[in-house]
Amino acid sequence: MSDGSKEKQNYKVPLWNKLNLSIEEASIYSNIGTGKLYEMTEKPDCPFVLWVGSRRIIKRKVFEEYIAKQYSI
Repeated sequence: MSDGSKEKQNYKVPLWNKLNLSIEEASIYSNIGTGKLYEMTEKPDCPFVLWVGSRRIIKRKVFEEYIAKQYSI
């Protein structure tokens, strides 16, 4: 970084330790397809989605609790 440019650090944090997940990470973590996750997060009352601009972030703990209470999705 001698030229003054900032390089992004790439940390390896296990999915189960992350506070928030991308749609792709949530899909891997839960074994639910990305299409279904996009559909679920489109609903205005979705409790586990956090919008950062137009990007969807999944709140992992709330997502786990939500899935644990569901019979089917």
